[in-house]
Amino acid sequence: MAIQPIVVVNMTSIVTKILEIKPLTAEAFAQYGDVIAVSEGQRSFSINDGYTMRYHDLATIDTLQKNGRTLVSIFRSTPLALPIAIKMMERHPLSSQAFMPLGDQPYLVVVAPKDEFDENNIEVFLANSDQGINYHAGTWHHYCLALHQVSDFLVIDRGDSKGSKNENCDVVKLDGSKVIKL
Repeated sequence: MAIQPIVVVNMTSIVTKILEIKPLTAEAFAQYGDVIAVSEGQRSFSINDGYTMRYHDLATIDTLQKNGRTLVSIFRSTPLALPIAIKMMERHPLSSQAFMPLGDQPYLVVVAPKDEFDENNIEVFLANSDQGINYHAGTWHHYCLALHQVSDFLVIDRGDSKGSKNENCDVVKLDGSKVIKL
């Protein structure tokens, strides 16, 4: 004789409460965390010879150990005219630096090995819009090179306790003899 399963049905009625959907704003969300977005009220400034607008320090990440602080920023990069002459490289000796595109455009990644800079070791990579990068500490790199149109990148990097990057950015100027052609 087969045993029949017992099915228990709860006959009490369930009271449903519809939750209100609110617009996401920094003020409305403040008790829960930070809203990461570009807005006119955010601190911003021009970098990379005026080709990139940095929307600076958009969220507070809890990384205060050893006097460091993680910065989350959006870099808005304007494409350079082609061909592109490489006129500078930078590195961040105290931390990595991550870039994640926020749009659907490809971009260029220009790098050289860490330690002593040698312009003969520069390499260029084409990144798709679904590929982010994270430079190791000390890796030489060019600033964001957007292609085709102005592009936003989510950037995660290190600052000091005041949010500055000055102590963590070395720059070398180049003569522009290294050129990228598409």
